[in-house]
Amino acid sequence: MAMPIADDFDAEAPVIDAIRGGDRFAFDDLVRRWNRWVRGIVFGVIARPEDVDDVTQQVWSSVWTRIGELRDTRAWKSWLFRLARNAAVDAGREMSRRRQRIGPLGENVDHPALTASPEVVAMLDERQRKVIDAIRSLPPLYREPFALRHMNGWSYQQIADLLQMPVDSIETRLVRARRLLRDALKDIGNSEQNRGTNQRTT
Repeated sequence: MAMPIADDFDAEAPVIDAIRGGDRFAFDDLVRRWNRWVRGIVFGVIARPEDVDDVTQQVWSSVWTRIGELRDTRAWKSWLFRLARNAAVDAGREMSRRRQRIGPLGENVDHPALTASPEVVAMLDERQRKVIDAIRSLPPLYREPFALRHMNGWSYQQIADLLQMPVDSIETRLVRARRLLRDALKDIGNSEQNRGTNQRTT
């Protein structure tokens, strides 16, 4: 009679153990499979696509140098989540301090269309930039679960477990986030329509 597979079996556990033993190839494999996951966490906190790559790279550097801090291999995902989230929070604080030093006249410098590399700007068409701006405008308590759900495809339970919140609270925040985003994009659409009407009448 075949033995049932344990519900808590984690296929990544041997990979994590190999990384803890200094296996660089195992680390590269982990990065390849989970980089998008980490990027979603980072974006959910800082909501700045032009900075996601740098912060994500910092996260993976920390994973490699701090993997010895992980005592329980089974807890690797929550450990990686905290590492990515903390790095993003720290980066966000630094960006806020930088904006304060620049002052109100320099606030527009933070717009992705102005600060991103030409390659990033080319990839983001006007509509995408507006959607990103709308997501960025969400309060952090709504933006983070929204990014995890709709950019990373996490389940409500996964988000609740890692944010240490009841599932009902996650559902409420997601409903609110979608409503705010819908309203923001509706305002953008109305502005575009009015601008088009004005151009036709001039």
